[in-house]
Amino acid sequence: MKEIEYLIRDIKDFPKPGIVFKDITPLLANPEAVRFCVDEFALRIDNLRIDKIVAIEARGFFFGILLAQKLNIPFVPVRKSGKLPGKTISESYSLEYGQDRLEIHEDAISKGDLVLVHDDVLATGGTVNAVTKLINRLEGKVVAYNFLIEIEFLKGKEKLENVLLDSLFKY
Repeated sequence: MKEIEYLIRDIKDFPKPGIVFKDITPLLANPEAVRFCVDEFALRIDNLRIDKIVAIEARGFFFGILLAQKLNIPFVPVRKSGKLPGKTISESYSLEYGQDRLEIHEDAISKGDLVLVHDDVLATGGTVNAVTKLINRLEGKVVAYNFLIEIEFLKGKEKLENVLLDSLFKY
């Protein structure tokens, strides 16, 4: 992983003062690095039965849909309020720099679906916790979480269900 970690750069004071944003756009611009990450995600969950991948707007979509395609399973987007057409359910959450609301289609998860939740970064865990609540309300079961990046000092994993949690890069 160290050979591609240089492709993740720090942007200080974004989106507001005091935040150090992990910018993955240089990694996304490198097809070999993207392929390596998708392959690594797939390898690390090879022994799990997963029915669907749920990914979080917007940066979670980059790898979430590629991983779903590689595994040949459905991809389910979770978006900010008002962005999905049709009937949705929603959940409010707090993040390290504000408050927001997420939505999922009410028919996106079926009772008993085994779900992997993917996002680009695990920070405080608020966003992913809200997604977990949405999946639980639809009677799905989260069996794993995976992230490109985990900001360990923010202790986001403490807010999540006790299942496999994996990150390619930890800071």
